[in-house]
Amino acid sequence: MNKKANFGYYLLRSYTWMVQLFPLRVNYIFSSFLFVLVYYIFRYRRDVVSTNLMNSFPEKSSDEIVQIAEKFYRFFCDSLIETFYYDRISEEEIKKRHSVLNIELLEKYLAEGRLVILAFGHYNNWEWNCSLNLHSKYSGNVIYKKLTIKSFDHFYYRMRAQFGIRPIERSDSYRQLITDLRDNKSSATAFLMDQTPRKHEIQYWTTFLNQETAILTGTEKISRKLDAAVIFCNVRKLKRGYNRLEFTLIAEHAKDTAPFEITEKATRLIEAMIVECPEYWLWTHKRWKHKREEG
Repeated sequence: MNKKANFGYYLLRSYTWMVQLFPLRVNYIFSSFLFVLVYYIFRYRRDVVSTNLMNSFPEKSSDEIVQIAEKFYRFFCDSLIETFYYDRISEEEIKKRHSVLNIELLEKYLAEGRLVILAFGHYNNWEWNCSLNLHSKYSGNVIYKKLTIKSFDHFYYRMRAQFGIRPIERSDSYRQLITDLRDNKSSATAFLMDQTPRKHEIQYWTTFLNQETAILTGTEKISRKLDAAVIFCNVRKLKRGYNRLEFTLIAEHAKDTAPFEITEKATRLIEAMIVECPEYWLWTHKRWKHKREEG
């Protein structure tokens, strides 16, 4: 890193040190203050969130949409605080705060020497999923996109890797996983599946949250090429500061699935998760910026 990026990185780490001076319950007091700033004063992406919610839940009243939006912004501020708190959290504390319900489903395929693809969404605090290695003796990877701001990129890379998870840059994902397969290294690799594909990459459309939606298919392509087992990950919030990761099997052998079957199943599971508790999804994201062309 250059000096400017280096300064930015240590500035972020200094802030996480201050956050860790207090228990998380105390930091939530600042989160509540941050909510007032973000929601009422700066009105951060309020129009985007409102439009996304209204289009996703046309059956809900205006009052219900406002209630979901407020709950989302409170969660959004909590999530920011939790991410900074996570940077210096102990193994013991994160295992209590981010538990796993059925790790045996994941380890069944890893014990067979298989590669496992974990399908995630931008739901609840997805950064805490990087602690998964603490619940398993097998290795794990997380696919990420390199950030343009080097100080932020270095900060998030180091934070995600602190408990042994291996961050892999998106463009290197297939190359690295095929190398692991050839070296007989079983591992679980997390892919976010609710991101917006670039326009020239769109190959699949489906109805998602009552809207025609372009869906990323890269996760399915890699899964089928590697004949991976594909597992969906639902991060349920138990209470403020406590989550539970739950696994659902999508496909035992990806190569045996029909085209777009994995993508469609994962999309339906993400949708069901959002409908159950909509306030925990990333509504500030411009998910529907691409429109399906007629004909």
